[in-house]
Amino acid sequence: MPDTFVGDLIAALGRRAHALDIALHTVQVSVRGETVAHAVSEPAGLDMPQRMYSVSKTVTGLAIGLLADEGLLSLDDPVTKHFPEMGPEMRPVHPWLEATTLRHMLAMRGPHSSTTYQRTDDGWLESYFRVPPTHPPGTLFTYDTSASYTLAALVERLTGTSLPDYLRPRLFDPLGISPDLRFLTGPEGIAHGGSGLVCTPRDLLRLAHLLLDDGVHDGVRLLPADYLRAATSPQADTTLQNSAAALRGGYGYQLWLPRPGWWLMFGLGGQLVYGNPDRGLAVVVTADSQACPSGDRFIDDVLDLLIGPLVEEVDTGRTLGGTPGTAVELPWPAPRHVAAHARRVAERYANVADGPGPAELVLSLDDGGGQLTGANGPAGADGRTASDWDVELRFDRPVRTAVDDQPAVVTAGWTSPDTLDVRCSLLGDNLTTWRTRLAWAPDGTLAVQSQVFGETAGHARNFHAAYRATP
Repeated sequence: MPDTFVGDLIAALGRRAHALDIALHTVQVSVRGETVAHAVSEPAGLDMPQRMYSVSKTVTGLAIGLLADEGLLSLDDPVTKHFPEMGPEMRPVHPWLEATTLRHMLAMRGPHSSTTYQRTDDGWLESYFRVPPTHPPGTLFTYDTSASYTLAALVERLTGTSLPDYLRPRLFDPLGISPDLRFLTGPEGIAHGGSGLVCTPRDLLRLAHLLLDDGVHDGVRLLPADYLRAATSPQADTTLQNSAAALRGGYGYQLWLPRPGWWLMFGLGGQLVYGNPDRGLAVVVTADSQACPSGDRFIDDVLDLLIGPLVEEVDTGRTLGGTPGTAVELPWPAPRHVAAHARRVAERYANVADGPGPAELVLSLDDGGGQLTGANGPAGADGRTASDWDVELRFDRPVRTAVDDQPAVVTAGWTSPDTLDVRCSLLGDNLTTWRTRLAWAPDGTLAVQSQVFGETAGHARNFHAAYRATP
């Protein structure tokens, strides 16, 4: 069985996530390289690949550190040196950009106030050199995903191969990381080194152990000690960050420094890798907090509810351990269901307007669940329609299914005699949460409110609409 103490902490974190409508996918806790407890929310699991978003930045930073160790670059190189077609030799470049070094970019102290491209843009790489800078490099901390994308482009330019293929023999294979690890790419086909990492939670724990062991694995140094020392030391002041308190502790090289002695890899939605080398403690969390308005603050919940008590126990000398193969089960977020409110529905409904929302909804429900289907919705700017609805509903358990060609989990419940709530979590390459409320008015009109949360979500699913039953 898992360690009871650690298991209870994870269960408390799970309850907190559930209260905030955060889908907590997995939790792993290890001490001195031994996994003392883990938790999963099936079908998410330790070996199921999912997107890790900005955890990608840390991996990209490690590749830059390796290239510096191999003598292919210096961290003090101006970035324009490696992209002459973007530099002053070819066209005017702002002096602040000319002064920007790889070290500035690693520490998020570049010249731009934010990421220089929009996700739907072409030319992400060029945008870094063409968008006018707002301040001299080295002065301010500004979280800039385009800087990490440019660093990934540099890795691929210098090595003549993809970012994951460069790292495969140097890091991934020696660590036993899944051969399926990959990076989504940007519009130029460059590995999205700022947000495109797709791997398993178990892969993240293996990477965490390498950093905890000072870059040495099985007696072989895989990461340069000087780079790792700098990467986990304060390089930028982040006290002006206005989200989680953990993000105000400082920044190294593509790593957050939440508290003295700690480092943190953090990706959108709650992909967290905490490490404390002095205690040999690693905590890996995967989740989707995008539907929670204050989702970034879940980082602090992990610190307060799980890591804080763990540290106290480790510091007292208590031995934490258990059977790693036995997992704590995490519940999926679900609407409140009152069984007495459930009713049978077998109707076809037509949209009273020409959009938004599907032109037609079909409901087939009994006391235990049923089917919700939509048809012929208008396409959004991303080409998707709001009508891609064909989901099975169960009121007593989550339903594992597929939505938009991604694995998904659907939960549902009657919250009142006239209101049915449906929640869908999409896993895989693009984490997304979709919530829908169906409410029947006294005149029989079906009102629908649909919400979608996710970086690449089909925003045609954000709407209010009204429907009437058809013969």
